[in-house]
Formats: sequence, structure tokens, C-alpha cells
Amino acid sequence: MNKIWLLLVIIGMATACKKEESGPIDSDELASLSVEFDNIVGPQNLQLNTGSYTNAKGETFSVSILQYFISNIKVTRTNGTEYVVPQDSSYFLIRESDPNSRFAKVKVPVGDYSGLEFVLGVDSLRSTMDISDRKGVLDPAGGMEDGMYWGWNSGYIFFKMEGVSPQAPVDPSGQNKFRYHIGGFGGYSAPTINNIKTFSIDLKHGGVAKVRTDRESNIHLMVDVQKVFNGSHQVSIAENPTVMFSAYSVNIANNFEGMFHHHHTEN
Repeated sequence: MNKIWLLLVIIGMATACKKEESGPIDSDELASLSVEFDNIVGPQNLQLNTGSYTNAKGETFSVSILQYFISNIKVTRTNGTEYVVPQDSSYFLIRESDPNSRFAKVKVPVGDYSGLEFVLGVDSLRSTMDISDRKGVLDPAGGMEDGMYWGWNSGYIFFKMEGVSPQAPVDPSGQNKFRYHIGGFGGYSAPTINNIKTFSIDLKHGGVAKVRTDRESNIHLMVDVQKVFNGSHQVSIAENPTVMFSAYSVNIANNFEGMFHHHHTEN
């Protein structure tokens, strides 16, 4: 009798386990998902001011400022359905100087997600919207405070990296500084530079995001800013120490393509 009772208990436990592992749970109920942007330089962790790095041109440099806009987040379930995060909840300013800003936190429907899409920059619709409708990190006043808004050009700086390199010329402060301020949304009334970049990340290799109401899933991305110099176009600090709203900025923006890599997902 005891053997029969023990067998029933084992069967019950196995059934319970099977129910818990029944697979993806798809629901319209919203739950938390975060995307972490972990900045590195090649194989090294990025350390502001103190880190020393070398680009493909053999130029040494350190980074004093790194910040960029992430926006228009979209996720794709393992069954192929997509969810676009409402735009008002989908703009983030990632600042290396602020560890809390490295997480872009959104709400998405419960489910298992194998794909992530986002924009590096600020889209043309939001860039041309009435200033009173641009809130949070997109408030131009805040953007100017963070140095991420060109008042003279009424546009956002999508990506800003500044630092010091022996190969850069001496500026008025007496430092050998380089400055890369990359922006340009295509123009309002006439065509201009368009450096908006969209990235699609396959999460299957590093782990799908299992979004549930009882926990927060985190997609951990590595962001290799060495690609700014060493992408499809090799950038020389000596030849281009300052790049802002110019034709050359397109070369740097194109280098962003290899910058994001999915490392793992924490569920």
C-alpha cells in the first residue's frame, strides 16, 4: 500500500513539474522587460577618464563622455508576433556616467521573446514635434543641459563621445581632445544628413526573454564603442578629431552597425 501511495505522489509531482514547464505563456497582460546597455571598448570594460585604449590606426585614447539615445523599442515573440512599445514610453538617454541610466525599462505583454529592435537616435517625427510635446529625456531644455541638443540646428545629438588622445590637436583648454557628436534626422523642410540607425537583435543564441508578471527579464547587450573607430570605415583621431554635423559623420554612424551584441538574457 505504501508503495502505491509513493508512486501516486511521484506521478503527481511529475505532473506538476510538467505543467510549470508547459512552454511559452502568451498574454495581453503587461509585465516588465529591461534592456541593459553595457559599454565596453573591444575586450575591455569602458572606464571614463582612467581607461586607456588603442584604435585600429594605432592611436591611443581615453573617453571622458559617452551618452546616446535609444528609442522606438519593438520586441518579437517566438511565435512571430510583434509588439511595439508606445512611443511616449520608448525614449531613453544612456549615460556612462550614470549607472542607473544603462537600463531601458519598458512594459510588454507576457510571453517569450526571441527578437529585439530599437533605434539609435531620435526619429524625425519626434524631432519635429512641437517642443511642448517632447517630455522627459527629450525635453530640449534637458537635452541642452546634457549636451544632447543642438539649439542652433533644432535637433538632437544621437550619439556623443568625447575624450583625450595624443593624436588630437590641443584645444583652448590645453587638452588634446576629440569630439564626436553624431546626429541628423533627414531634415525638416529640406533634405539633410540622416544618421538614424535601426538595429535588430536575435536573442535566440544568448537566451530568449521570458517576460512574466512575477519577475523582470533583462536583455544584456554589450556596446562596443571601439567600433566607432574600427567599423566598416576606419576613423583616425588625428585626421578627424572633431566630427559634428558634417558629411563625414555618416562614416561614423555607419560604424555603429557592429556596436551592439547580445551577451545573455537574465530571466
